[in-house]
Amino acid sequence: MSQFLPEVVWGYLPGFIQIMYLIAMSLFIIGIKRLGSPATAQSGNKLASLGMLIGVVVTLLDREIVSLELIAIGLIVGSVIGIIAAKKVAMTSMPELVAIFNGLGGGASALVAWGEFNRLETGVFAYSDLTAVGLSVLIGAITFTGSLIAFGKLNGTVSGRPITFPGQNVINIILLIASLVLIGFFVVNPESEMIFWIILGLALFLGIITVLPIGGADMPVVISLLNSYSGIAAAMAGFVVNNNLLIISGALVGAAGLILTNIMCKAMNRTLLNVLFGAFGGGSDGGDNTYSGDKSIRETFADDVAIQCVYAKKVVIVPGYGLAVAQAQHVVKEVAALLEEKGVVVKYGIHPVAGRMPGHMNVLLAEADISYDLLYDMDQINPEFESTDVVLVIGANDVVNPAARTNPGSPIYGMPVLNVDNAKRTVVFKRSMNPGFAGIENELFYNDKNQMFFGDAKKSLQALATAIKELDE
Repeated sequence: MSQFLPEVVWGYLPGFIQIMYLIAMSLFIIGIKRLGSPATAQSGNKLASLGMLIGVVVTLLDREIVSLELIAIGLIVGSVIGIIAAKKVAMTSMPELVAIFNGLGGGASALVAWGEFNRLETGVFAYSDLTAVGLSVLIGAITFTGSLIAFGKLNGTVSGRPITFPGQNVINIILLIASLVLIGFFVVNPESEMIFWIILGLALFLGIITVLPIGGADMPVVISLLNSYSGIAAAMAGFVVNNNLLIISGALVGAAGLILTNIMCKAMNRTLLNVLFGAFGGGSDGGDNTYSGDKSIRETFADDVAIQCVYAKKVVIVPGYGLAVAQAQHVVKEVAALLEEKGVVVKYGIHPVAGRMPGHMNVLLAEADISYDLLYDMDQINPEFESTDVVLVIGANDVVNPAARTNPGSPIYGMPVLNVDNAKRTVVFKRSMNPGFAGIENELFYNDKNQMFFGDAKKSLQALATAIKELDE
């Protein structure tokens, strides 16, 4: 880089770099803050992206970098892959994309720490630096393989059900302790490459066997936790390369991920230890219209639902993963618009863990340009169900199951849910009677006030829209 800048500039460059890092960090903090609301999320994302751009450009001014040609190639290849992935990914595959990003972030941090360790003489590293190298490799590798397993569970290549084996929790703890002990040996004796490779191998294996026993019902928590891991690994890599921006940005991601993980656990009334070691959930939503026992259900069709909605004063729409699978968000908006034209008040009730990652439903509805003002979180919408005439539950399952409040024997008992059964009428749009990710029956389906509208969500909503229009003829 020295050939591109006058020598006198280099004297001021370190201070300039730190100032620009400070600006980038400020943009990260403001961006994350604005991500807390759907109304400001887009601007927050842009601010954080600008901060990252500043950080990348300023880091290129550092003397100790590889050739600009290699960096340019990496930027071009990475940008092309990122743009294509962002443009082409379906909304139903967004959780898988997030899982892959988490994994790549963790893997990149491990590689940075490993590369810096190999680049410099062993003797220049303090014990604290060597500890950071070991932790970055450990956490980054766990994040990498764990995210790959999460990706497989989300897209179906790996079973969404918990994959367990005898003594798995004890083995996991022993391997983790062994890895930490080996990091201690590595700090004392960094010349031993064998110790380093054993740590890496154990970490890669730990990532696999830690996520395999976790069921599909807990994937929102797993994604948040892996996101936190990737941030912590980046912060450790920042200590290794002595980069303040990487340290602080990694710490921000790690802290934000842990906070979000805690929010997800509270939304499911589960502890993090129970998520990691409980082997819960993993059922699927699909198959025949079958159900157990002698319980009766009430099936309905588009014409009947149209009449109920048109003559209602207030309708609440509760979206779930089935809505994303059917790509029905645009049809939902059409149905809502038709009802609003007839003077019906339409709102959307969003559960924190609806879908397969945090904020999945908010992103899905935003894709259809549905106003943020119409989106209500669980605490906001629950008091309104008693005054709601019709609730349209579209592809949601466990998050509307009354058993969470009424059945102490249910595995989801105590989990905060949307109290849709308090409404005057509920209509569940669903392909079948099969259970959701928790793998248990939904008591709402057999409620006297509930009706089942079977079929693909998009086709069912299209039929409903047509039926509403025909009421004017």
